[in-house]
Order: sequence, then C-alpha cells, then structure tokens
Amino acid sequence: MVDLPSPDTVEGAIRAALPPGAPVAFARHRGGREVVLHTTRDGLLPLLETLRDAPSLDFAQLMDLCAVDWPGRPARFDVTYNLLSLTNNWRATVIVPVAEEEAVPTVSLLYPCATWYEREAWDMHGIVFAGQPDLRRLLTDYGFHGHPLRKDFPLTGFVEVRYDEVERRVVQEPVTLTQDFRDFDFLSPWEAMTTLPGDEKVHRNRLADEAANAPLSEPAIEGPKTP
Repeated sequence: MVDLPSPDTVEGAIRAALPPGAPVAFARHRGGREVVLHTTRDGLLPLLETLRDAPSLDFAQLMDLCAVDWPGRPARFDVTYNLLSLTNNWRATVIVPVAEEEAVPTVSLLYPCATWYEREAWDMHGIVFAGQPDLRRLLTDYGFHGHPLRKDFPLTGFVEVRYDEVERRVVQEPVTLTQDFRDFDFLSPWEAMTTLPGDEKVHRNRLADEAANAPLSEPAIEGPKTP
C-alpha cells in the first residue's frame, strides 16, 4: 500500500516555492488530506506557472478543470483546477472566484489539455476564458441558448435536435419527456413486494408441518352411565 503524502509536507513545499506576497490563501479539503489554494484572476497564471515549473513541486498535469455555481454570491462562480505531481505523488487544487461578467485567463498555454475543459466550462456555465482561441460549445446542440449547469437555468421552453428518418434532415422540436407518468408508493422494493415467488410453497409446507406436529386431542371424559 502506498503511503499518502502529508498535506503539511505539500503545503510547506508550495509555500517555499511561492514568491513573497503571492495572492494565495491555503485551505484543506477531503477531511484535511488535500491542499487547496485560493487565488485571484490576476494571480492565477503566475501561481500555476510556479506549481508546474518549480523542481520541488512539478505539478505537470492538469487533471481537471471545472466550475461551481453560487448564484447568491457577487463572485458567482468558482473555477477549480485539479493538479497532479507524478514526481512527488502530490495533488493540489486551485480555486479562483469569478463574477458572471468577468473573464478568467486561459491556462491552455501552460496546460494544452485545458482547451477541452475550458470549452466545457463555457458551454455549461457561460464562463469566459480570455485568450482562449477555441471557445466553442462542446456538449450542447448547434444554436443552443443558455448554459445548462447554471442553477437558475430553466428546465422547460427549449427545443431538441434529432435526425428525422422520414424527412431525411435534422429537425428541431420542443423537448418532450418520453417516460410515462408513474405513481410511486414511496416504499422500498422489499416493502412493496407483498408476495414473492415461492411463497406459496413455503406456506404449503408450513401448513403441513403444523398439521403433523399438532398435539393429539385428549379423549373426552364420559360421565357415569345411568342404567
């Protein structure tokens, strides 16, 4: 079993590699087992460059880039970068808050794989990445309006795209829920099944056992016979 590195060791190495005055705040997540670095939009690129290029760190892989929507905050989104150092077997998370009208600098020049992730974040949340040359939708249909992973995104009033075999072309039509309506009884599967296969055999055997083991009835006591 591989021993996981101490988060204190990871945090200490990162602190030693950062320049003085870097806009970084440290935290922990996953029960204190992983290091989280909170930074600003202006401090994102210098921070990631240090994490990648410092020989003592070598966070050379961007494993994921995702976002979280907090509609009640002025800085509505948290853009999250999950980094991995194969050299040290370390993981670190970088989080940048960004408002809806603000843009985050692209990190595709530091991590080329970020282009795919940034396109996904733009498609799902509407976050703009400044300097990203290929900011196109990735998961939704052509001509789609809105960003589905925003928590205020409406669930009705949209169209879906499909290929019509009869008309031999792509058609747009209102979104329909194909699943039939079902009445749920809110019982667990075992509570809802009052009769299981084989119950009749068990019931029949139980009746036979009860009949075989039934106590013999005592003979009735006859009273004296009158002549």
